[in-house]
Amino acid sequence: MAGKSRGEQRIGLLNGFAAYGMWGLVPLFWPLLKPAGAIEILAHRMVWSLAVVGVLLLVTRRWAWAGELLRQPRKLALITVAAAVITVNWGVYIWAVNSGHVVEASLGYFINPLVTIAMGVLLLKERLRPVQWAAVGVGAAAVLVLTVGYGRPPWISLCLAFSFATYGLVKKKVNLGGLESLAAESTIQFLPALAYLLWLGSRGDATFTAQGPGHAALLAATGVVTAIPLICFGAAAIRVPLSTLGLLQYMAPVFQFLLGIFYFHEAMPAERWAGFALVWLALSLLTFDALRAARRGARALREAARADSAATAATGTAAGTRTVAVATTAEIAEVAAVTAGTAPEAAGIAAEIAGSTGQAGTRGTS
Repeated sequence: MAGKSRGEQRIGLLNGFAAYGMWGLVPLFWPLLKPAGAIEILAHRMVWSLAVVGVLLLVTRRWAWAGELLRQPRKLALITVAAAVITVNWGVYIWAVNSGHVVEASLGYFINPLVTIAMGVLLLKERLRPVQWAAVGVGAAAVLVLTVGYGRPPWISLCLAFSFATYGLVKKKVNLGGLESLAAESTIQFLPALAYLLWLGSRGDATFTAQGPGHAALLAATGVVTAIPLICFGAAAIRVPLSTLGLLQYMAPVFQFLLGIFYFHEAMPAERWAGFALVWLALSLLTFDALRAARRGARALREAARADSAATAATGTAAGTRTVAVATTAEIAEVAAVTAGTAPEAAGIAAEIAGSTGQAGTRGTS
């Protein structure tokens, strides 16, 4: 990222604001699709997403990955799992917004980093630093407080957080580019979604043709609403540090939270404020820890660079240079792991960018 001009970084930052801003304002869009139900909206989103992503792949001529994917049954199975969990995530979110639960939905994306870390400990046997343990503990306390406030566990928030965390975990194992992964997932989603829409139409319950051309255009726009923020995020990810994107990610749930209170006028009794305050405290701890880790990584990088210069001068070899590449990749991976993106598509692209940066660093210094 150091080689990027200020102009490039400014463009990247604007794209990052655009991506997370659109994800944050998307609750304004789903109510426009009424009287279509959540499942019909979801089906249209899956169908039209494939259409939009297909056009993007056609323009960029990125098709080689498809044949390779078909020859890897394990990776194809993981893509199917990713498609299933993101279907749940999308469906629950659309239903939550159109049923008056925008604030609770925003909570799901606030606590998602905490759930991601907890899954890393439970499933991947990852070790946490003390501050991360404290953040997870505060997050668990927040869920208990919110359970009291709602009179029930915050099921919508937990479903959104766990489905997205699972999605990110699966995409990490798939290691496929963001656009390609979305195309593969949309392809898997397409036939069931299309079959549901045809069945709904045969019963006379479909709203696509019954509510006029404006309504039909809005349903078709669900594909654009899915793809455009993804494109902006991709443009940002190659121009600004992942640590910056990790901080920008909180824009989306903050916007959703504010919309829920001030636009949709959802209730926020004292117990819910207390629960959200604990969540924000946990996220502050995570952010502090991530920034501290990034500074340590940068310091290690500088020390490795100095050691590399000394080793090169003394031996005439580039052996120390590989240490720089490793340090760079480790720094990126650590920050990306702590500050995983909020939107479902973000995790795949972040992993892709981190991987390509590490490879580029190795090539550039060998």
